[in-house]
Amino acid sequence: MKLPVAHGPIARGIAALAALAMPLAATTPALAQTRTPDRAGSVQVRGFVTAVLPDGAITDVDTDIVGLPTGTQTKANDNVVPTLAIEYFVTNAFSVETICCLTQHDVDGTTGLPGAELVADAKLVPATVTVKYHFDLGGGKPYVGAGPAYFIFIDEKPGAATIPLGVTDFDLSDELGFALQAGIDVPVNDAGLMVSLDAKRYFIDTTARWHAGDTLAIRTEHRLDPWVLSAGMGLRF
Repeated sequence: MKLPVAHGPIARGIAALAALAMPLAATTPALAQTRTPDRAGSVQVRGFVTAVLPDGAITDVDTDIVGLPTGTQTKANDNVVPTLAIEYFVTNAFSVETICCLTQHDVDGTTGLPGAELVADAKLVPATVTVKYHFDLGGGKPYVGAGPAYFIFIDEKPGAATIPLGVTDFDLSDELGFALQAGIDVPVNDAGLMVSLDAKRYFIDTTARWHAGDTLAIRTEHRLDPWVLSAGMGLRF
């Protein structure tokens, strides 16, 4: 699968993760010489500060009875939230991980309706399970992973710019997608404490529906495909 080239804040975020990971891995020579503990059957919990960087672009307009300007396009705002990851090691190298997170986003017009708020306060639960493979480099333990994701939207509202059009209700469809993952855990001590960096790329779309009373006024398809970049601490039990 060919991944899109990252630009702007996404590229800066990935570069920052890489810049942090390299010195962290290099500054743990003492730990690199210790025997790697048996991780099979252990549980690892990591707490993060996480940047959620969605796309939100319109990929198709299915219904439009209000007459959106030609070329109307949208963008979802970025957000920074706390996240929690819980991981079980099936073997020393393979683990299964799930995350707990709630993030909130608006969707605004960029072209056609520049600056217009079209979606307000859409709360998203990105239910995700990944299978991860861990490489043992001594001081740093990088990993890669992949798995399914189900995006659940809660309490989404029509944006302020849609109210004058007679919009009374709005919803985003819950959807199943896929996530790719890469990161690194750097041990701090032999008791299981670590510094962690993590990056995920989701591939998932959603359908947006604006209703005027019982009438479907606008229905559009949106590409979400967020980058989710995290840094934090972890502990293995």
